[in-house]
Amino acid sequence: MLTPRYLFTGDFAAFEPYFRTQLHQVRTFRKGDYLWAPGEPFRELHYILSGVAQTSTAHETGRRKITSFHGSGTVFPGYHLQDFRIESAIATVALTDMQTLAFTKTQFGRMFEENAPLAAQVVEWYAMYVNLLLYETAHQEYNSTFLKLCNLLYLLAAHQPGTVLGMTQDDLADLLGVSRVQLTRALSALRGQGIIRTHRGRVEITNLSALAQHCSLETR
Repeated sequence: MLTPRYLFTGDFAAFEPYFRTQLHQVRTFRKGDYLWAPGEPFRELHYILSGVAQTSTAHETGRRKITSFHGSGTVFPGYHLQDFRIESAIATVALTDMQTLAFTKTQFGRMFEENAPLAAQVVEWYAMYVNLLLYETAHQEYNSTFLKLCNLLYLLAAHQPGTVLGMTQDDLADLLGVSRVQLTRALSALRGQGIIRTHRGRVEITNLSALAQHCSLETR
């Protein structure tokens, strides 16, 4: 059975040759650039050729919640016809230099209607994304900070090569929706058990099997 994913990569890689034959614009983003202007609804869909983007939502209080990461071989944002009010609170920023194939909604809609396998994959991708949001809402929200952190680190490590996660402690706190103080305590507990090492801007998981033992059943 599939587990939730925070990092989406490769979901549409099989369609890259097809995408290249369709009307599109090649977009280049530098680290720190937004894929679309904050506060604006989505106007383009991006098939990511290279690099990684981070998506977060901003609350009216000024706090933000990181929701997901998107790397090469995937499409973001997802295809839909309506403009939703929540889109004005969603921001996607390049964590590294990026290159994408950009499609308007009309262009992607034409592909969606003409290419049945692509349409099926769009639906499948939405199911995976909804699964993450349901996991966050119905499960992670009720966990302790320590359990939230264990689940997050395990899921991130499970869906990307290697066991070194290039994330700051502020990023981890924003992903989990907890304070920096709460996060520091949880990281210290994992360090004390020899499960992780923390470095400037990254976390190294040194014992993935031990980390898994601290995770909830919905995560493993």
